[in-house]
Amino acid sequence: MNDKSLDSILDETLQTVDESRERIFEISEQSRQEYNELKSELKDVRLKVGSVIDKADQMNLHARLSRNRLMEVSKNFSQHSSDEIRAAYEQANEYQIQLAVLEQEEKQLRDRRDRIERRLIDLESTVDRAEQLTSQMSVVYNFLSNDLKEISDVIEDAKEKQRFGLRIIEAQEAERKKLSREIHDGPAQMMANVLLRSDLIERIYREQGIEQALNEIKDLKMMVKSSLAEVRRIIYDLRPMALDDLGLVLL
Repeated sequence: MNDKSLDSILDETLQTVDESRERIFEISEQSRQEYNELKSELKDVRLKVGSVIDKADQMNLHARLSRNRLMEVSKNFSQHSSDEIRAAYEQANEYQIQLAVLEQEEKQLRDRRDRIERRLIDLESTVDRAEQLTSQMSVVYNFLSNDLKEISDVIEDAKEKQRFGLRIIEAQEAERKKLSREIHDGPAQMMANVLLRSDLIERIYREQGIEQALNEIKDLKMMVKSSLAEVRRIIYDLRPMALDDLGLVLL
């Protein structure tokens, strides 16, 4: 799995989180809208319940009076005409029917009121939960889109520093090899020649005398000076004096 695959997975995750956050927000808004509508409806239902109760109380009073009237007419049946008896019966029956209708309406309104109140409790819980989830999803989204990318940048920066450090080590190794070759081919070779010439001078001194030996010593001094110059050149190449004066600028 390469960096592009990881970036692709991260982008897909961000898209999924964002879509989920939007969906949760939509659910929250829909629930909030339904909550407000039901709350308004609940207010109307409560007013209707109160109105129906008042009407039922009045109708109950009329029904009771009409029943009393019917009982009175029934007891004194012979003293009332058939029309009066019929009217008393119909009135009592009508009030009883209207009272039953009002009681049924009150029951339906009470049931509707109870269902609305339970639904409002559920919606309030849904809205609260959706708001919490939306907030949490926003935190996750911000972390993935910002903080995690910053972490990726830090990791990439660490990798770059590691690669830079490896390049420095490689450069140091190359410089050591170069220095080793230069010392081997230059000062080391010259010092070996000095050692051989010194042995040669001893032999010339014994065989040819001091004058010839002194001439060889002069040549040997020139060789040592040349070797010393070569050593100084190598030292200068390792650390030029301008570096102490101007410093090192990293680009």
